[in-house]
Amino acid sequence: MAILNPQKEFDKLLKTVQEKQIGGDLDMLKLAYDFASEAHKGQMRASGNPYIVHPLATAQKLAEMNLDLTTIIAGLLHDIPEDTDVTLQEIEKNFGPEVSQLVEGITKLGKLKYRGMERYAENLRKMFVAMSDDIRVILIKFADRLHNLKTLDALPADKRFRIAKETLEIYAPIADRLAIGQIKGELEDLSFPYVYPEDYKWITAIIPHEYKIKEKYLQEVKDKVKKKLAEEGITIDEISIQGRTKHLYSLYKKLLRPHINRDLSKIYDLIALRLIVPTLTDCYSALGVLHSVYRPMPGRIKDYIANPKPNGYQSLHTTVFTDDGEIVEFQIRTRKMHEQAEYGIAAHWSYKEDGGKTGNTNLKWLSELVKWQKKVKDNDQFLQTVKLDVFQNRIFVFTPHGDVIDLPEGATPVDFAYHVHSSLGDKCVGAKVNDQLVSLGYQLKSGDIVEIITDKNRKTPNADWMETVKTSMAKSKIRAAINKLKK
Repeated sequence: MAILNPQKEFDKLLKTVQEKQIGGDLDMLKLAYDFASEAHKGQMRASGNPYIVHPLATAQKLAEMNLDLTTIIAGLLHDIPEDTDVTLQEIEKNFGPEVSQLVEGITKLGKLKYRGMERYAENLRKMFVAMSDDIRVILIKFADRLHNLKTLDALPADKRFRIAKETLEIYAPIADRLAIGQIKGELEDLSFPYVYPEDYKWITAIIPHEYKIKEKYLQEVKDKVKKKLAEEGITIDEISIQGRTKHLYSLYKKLLRPHINRDLSKIYDLIALRLIVPTLTDCYSALGVLHSVYRPMPGRIKDYIANPKPNGYQSLHTTVFTDDGEIVEFQIRTRKMHEQAEYGIAAHWSYKEDGGKTGNTNLKWLSELVKWQKKVKDNDQFLQTVKLDVFQNRIFVFTPHGDVIDLPEGATPVDFAYHVHSSLGDKCVGAKVNDQLVSLGYQLKSGDIVEIITDKNRKTPNADWMETVKTSMAKSKIRAAINKLKK
């Protein structure tokens, strides 16, 4: 492993901050570097590098994510209270209360050894409280973890496995919930070879060959599409070939699905063409041009612009048959939509407005989770909630008025009803999904339009619903109504 020069790494950080026009007092950044260098003086990483290289890498990642200077400075200082004699009070005295609070948030997460989620409840509680106080805490933690994963080879095998496993089971799902697709992909791909080494070898043996064949073919498709869009007067910011070589772990999980059963030919988006255009209107114009050139595959056109995913993701997706029968997926979006898809909550940060608090509508789930955990003292019950609300795949369904409701996979119309309003759940007697009557135990799918049928004379829920509902909200409302009735 190469030995890095800290001063060169700091110069690189300074250059990134200037190029991205992050703003702020650069003298403060230099002061933070000198302060961290002095605090970590004499400390070494297992890789043989001076310790300061790690906080520098953390700060560099935060700068690349275009975060504010306060967060970058906190990234430089994040390990000081835990690993040196310097106190939080000294950090506050030199860099102010905001930096100090961020560093304290990271320090509180501690270094509890991961032994599976069942024994991790207290750490998760701390993590969600820290995130709800200031979401930048978890962004610093992601940057910190990414550098640790890149230097895992220097650690013993058991420690490598533990850190990678924790990343796959805890940090990557949280990044996903925050819609930070780029960070989620990096966390997963860096952990994959340490947790599932045999499957990693298998997938890296088959992908490059398949990718090269498709990439060569897609270059021809790309050239044709570019020419056609130009003829129609549509400006293109960027058209690029997006390969799943960058997201091997998500491809691996997809291959494990029963209907795919490790058959690579059933993965239509092994390689996709991403089209970035200047305006919203251009997105739909480009889609029209694509469909005039190639025949779209039925059921594979998805409009996430008119109907964004609950985490804010927006894009048009279409899968088409090309001239010789090949299947290609296209993603069409504006630059702003692209940044949102890659960096989620970090892409539209405005600390002047909300000081890093969770007022953002995409973080409503986090505020609700923190309120819920204050009420639930039992760790087993808390973990069940967290597994559903954070660590399970999500679906999104619609009310008849077009409002988007975010639910865990396997949720039922009753879960939907209680999510909308507790009285709607209590009075629920039936449901229509896409204008068809369904049972109340029916498992909803993304894109379903759900209408709840109520009986105004009904006052309490059915106790049997406890067996089929998924969400903690529905369970707690049903339980409370039944207990009230018993009293």
